[in-house]
Amino acid sequence: MTPIQSMLPPTEEPEPGWSQSLATGAPGIALLHLENARSGAASWDSARQWVAAMTRGPVTAKPDAAGLYRGVPAVAFTLHAAGHDGVAASLGTLDRHIATLTRHRLARAHERIDRAELPLLREFDLISGLTGIGAALLHRHGRSDLAEQVLAYLVRLTEPIRHDGDLLPGWWCPTGPRGQSTNPWRGGHGNLGLAHGIAGPLALLATAMRRGTTVPGHADAIERIATWLDSWRCGAGSEVWWPGTISYSEWRTRTVRQPGPQRPSWCYGTPGLARAQQLAALALADTRRQRAAETALARCVRDEGQLALLRDASVCHGWAGLVHTVRRAAADATEDSDLPQALPGLDARLRDHLHRCGQPADPGLLEGHAGIQLVQLAQATNTAPVTRWDACLLLEG
Repeated sequence: MTPIQSMLPPTEEPEPGWSQSLATGAPGIALLHLENARSGAASWDSARQWVAAMTRGPVTAKPDAAGLYRGVPAVAFTLHAAGHDGVAASLGTLDRHIATLTRHRLARAHERIDRAELPLLREFDLISGLTGIGAALLHRHGRSDLAEQVLAYLVRLTEPIRHDGDLLPGWWCPTGPRGQSTNPWRGGHGNLGLAHGIAGPLALLATAMRRGTTVPGHADAIERIATWLDSWRCGAGSEVWWPGTISYSEWRTRTVRQPGPQRPSWCYGTPGLARAQQLAALALADTRRQRAAETALARCVRDEGQLALLRDASVCHGWAGLVHTVRRAAADATEDSDLPQALPGLDARLRDHLHRCGQPADPGLLEGHAGIQLVQLAQATNTAPVTRWDACLLLEG
């Protein structure tokens, strides 16, 4: 596989939507080149070529299609990473489209809540929903009226909702995680993950509070989510973990059928969940919760049984995501935390995996080598990313 630093953008779209996909396409790859350019690791030539590839065609602003990882929010997120005035006019145009689609999605979400209906994941999650759009707004503008509107919606999302006689968490989905409606997903599910579940809104609410952007009910919303996650914490002693999803029957019986922890990933595993809870603890100045989250993460990365579940090097669900999540958590950890000492060993495991298995065929951010190389650059320089690219993962805090 050709190193991504020397790859040129394709002259034609490899697949529909590639030029506007932060997950798999040009925006995610451009982030790597922008980080390299801004940190002095490479020239600006490649970054300009990838930005041009990202912006050469129409970009969707349809509310049903656009989110942080696709369409105008994805392109704006990457253009903002360039960090110079030359893209100001383009960003201004994209900002207007983002404002329109965000208001449209907020209106539909509030109407849905008014009808006492349950949300689909794509309404609120990080990848496709309002959490992702809110993360982009906070990253780009800091405190703003539109960001506060998203936060106010997330506060409302955390309020219980009565549906078919049950008082359910406001984020309870009527189907399974992939839209299934048959067993075991009759009655829907509660999703805990950072990428698609309630840990995403928790991380965004906590990050906004830490930066001084709050709305009425903000702290209560954080507490509601954190308390719910507490109720589904499994294991004890050296093994503490959370399931990725809860079925309706599990919710009714207050039992978890998952026999043990899933892979220690950013997207659904203990690392992403622990980081979200650490951020919540930091926002609320809750030292007890902070220590509990950091301890769960430290024990996770010492557990060879959990580490053996990792099968790839990706950011989404592989070694790179684990390394970067631990890196960000370690930077905010208490002085006596074991997390900083765990980083060199994890980084070595990532490099060993790449040596044995090679880079993935996917060149993108979430599951490909653009994301892996961004993580490795942060490790090599021992500094926070110049572009703050990991704001799209809700890890930067």
